[in-house]
Amino acid sequence: MAEVLTVVRKCLMGFPAEARELHVPEYVPCLNAPPSPLQFFREWICPNRPCIIRNAFNHWPALHKWTLAYLRKVVGSKEVSVAVTPSGYADAVYRDRFVMPEERLMPFDSFLDILEKKAKPPGVFYIQKQCSNLMAEFSELVGDVEPHIPWMSKALGKKPDAVNFWLGEATAVTSLHKDHYENLYCVISGEKQFLLHPPSDRPFIPYEFYQPATYHVSEDGTFQVVDEKDAEKVPWIPLDPLNPDYVKYPDYAQAKALRCTVKAGEMLYLPSLWFHHVQQSHGCIAVNFWYDMEYDIKYTYFQLLDSLTQALMHS
Repeated sequence: MAEVLTVVRKCLMGFPAEARELHVPEYVPCLNAPPSPLQFFREWICPNRPCIIRNAFNHWPALHKWTLAYLRKVVGSKEVSVAVTPSGYADAVYRDRFVMPEERLMPFDSFLDILEKKAKPPGVFYIQKQCSNLMAEFSELVGDVEPHIPWMSKALGKKPDAVNFWLGEATAVTSLHKDHYENLYCVISGEKQFLLHPPSDRPFIPYEFYQPATYHVSEDGTFQVVDEKDAEKVPWIPLDPLNPDYVKYPDYAQAKALRCTVKAGEMLYLPSLWFHHVQQSHGCIAVNFWYDMEYDIKYTYFQLLDSLTQALMHS
């Protein structure tokens, strides 16, 4: 058995290097215009490769209209969902828990007061609720963008599952994770910094199981971590790729991250199953489109890679 595990480990550790050599780029390339649906499908979706696309939504009124003053005028005091955390890390490992943010309903103009430093309550505030919050909570803004990306919808033969609106403080960070979506991430103002790992880096990226919990803010402004009762443990990545603990996670030293900055007017194609960690400039505004991935042979191979990695880690 030990010999079998040694062979499996050797194969798994060599696989990412071969994958990088064959198809993973050394940097995230930029396209100066959106490609045709067929070209995008052949050159980017099928090979599962990220790219930044410029001039893809120059026609959106949002690009020149969406200032904080405009958003305040149009959305006003409407109640919206805001994620509140003590440090800016929502949906992330904290000590021995997977901790989700306090989801707070609050008037949008009160959120803007926090963003503009007119009010200073405890915590970091971020509009990041997914499940198509642009359509559900910011319907006043829908006419300034598109409900889908026509050439992407044609390439995939379907409309997006969700269209999400993002706005928050610079200290709001998205921890390293992956999604089962083909993601088009459009930055309207400011910029986003992405750290990416291809799916083939899975053998180097640690996962552990954590008790799920939620932040709750008490009356004195302190944050409490409250366990979710009767909830199953959540698999999540405990590693911070900006400051990795190589003593605890030595295999991560063999992973090779790609970094890119997506600026206002640019769109990032983030392929399904790519690991990503995200930072942003203060007050960055973005909209993203989630298209459900195809659960084809690529997904099956990733599941095999994931299963072998887990088996090896727990052997």
